[in-house]
Amino acid sequence: MLEHRGPGPPQPGFSDCLVFFLSPVGPGPQPCPGHPGAAAVHDTMGLLLLVLVLLLPGVSGLPFYNGFYYSNGRNPGNGHGEGLFNGVKLVVETPEETLFTYRGASVTLPCRYHYEPALVSPRPVRVKWWKLLENGAPEQDVLVAIGLKHRSFGDYRGRVHLRRDKERDVSLEIRDLRLEDYGRYRCEVIDGLEDESGLVELELRGVVFPYQPPQGRYQLNFHQAQQACEEQDAVVASFEQLFRAWEEGLDWCNAGWLQDASVQYPITLPRQPCGGLGLAPGVRSYGPRHRHLHRYDVFCFAAALRGRVYYLEHPEKLTLAEATEACLEDGAQIAKVGQLFAAWKFRGLDRCDAGWLADGSVRYPVAHPRPNCGPPEAGVRSFGFPDPQTSSYGVYCYRGR
Repeated sequence: MLEHRGPGPPQPGFSDCLVFFLSPVGPGPQPCPGHPGAAAVHDTMGLLLLVLVLLLPGVSGLPFYNGFYYSNGRNPGNGHGEGLFNGVKLVVETPEETLFTYRGASVTLPCRYHYEPALVSPRPVRVKWWKLLENGAPEQDVLVAIGLKHRSFGDYRGRVHLRRDKERDVSLEIRDLRLEDYGRYRCEVIDGLEDESGLVELELRGVVFPYQPPQGRYQLNFHQAQQACEEQDAVVASFEQLFRAWEEGLDWCNAGWLQDASVQYPITLPRQPCGGLGLAPGVRSYGPRHRHLHRYDVFCFAAALRGRVYYLEHPEKLTLAEATEACLEDGAQIAKVGQLFAAWKFRGLDRCDAGWLADGSVRYPVAHPRPNCGPPEAGVRSFGFPDPQTSSYGVYCYRGR
């Protein structure tokens, strides 16, 4: 209701009608009947509302929706931008093929973006790289960049940066590659509220090998398996790595943990004790297992070495303690299982002499099979875990670069 403050009975006036027009009281806004300015007021307010609707999307900071969300971004460098997007698509390009490299090397993960149709002026974007993990853990942040400023995270700090060799190039360079750096990386480009991303898969040149501890077969839960591989200068293998090893001829009848906490084993020659004769060759799977309760062996992955593994020429056979000391006296350290496998795979290490390794096992690598040197296939032979105090063998040492 309107409050009348003048003398005499209330008469509808222009201001009264205007207030009533803007007040949603009663059945709806109605101009005062009979007032000479009612029609003009109605037309004026309608025009005002139309102007407000047309101007609203152009107000700075408000998003505009056209199937995608974009902010009304402006280039802070020159004050010019493309204004509102209308039918413009953000596209991120990454390679489909897997990238292969070596531990200790530097590698570039390619990632570029563009707009369709092309834009004339550059736009400010935010770039985020992260690594996808396969064992149920959350994604691992690698780098975030806005303009020329960037921040890296965790073990990647100080080892990663954006290349920016060309316009809209946001490729990631990783230096001093580590064993755990292999995997799938996501490159995300964010323009306002719109984002697009692509995947890059990185693999290290390496070798998969089965491992069981001195306690014997099927003694490791998942976390113990991870530790066992790390102690041998390796990591738990992924399914892709095990599958590639099977394609290259790996045949092993003991089931082992993989990186995703599944348990599998590769068979190239079907036989009765290994799933039966009726199954075709392939990688057999037990599926996911309980990480704490179930116990198996493990498949480890060792990357190519930067150092050198060699058999130490020594006048006498040695116990494990003597072998460890002999490598130290030679300016090296006793080799680990992963290092011996990598030297056999990538350096062609070929020796028919059994030698101690750091875990207390005795093994020898054969790259060129021959009589009196084990089975007819190339590989790393094992004598198991002899008594470290009473047994005497040679020793394999490792000298890093």
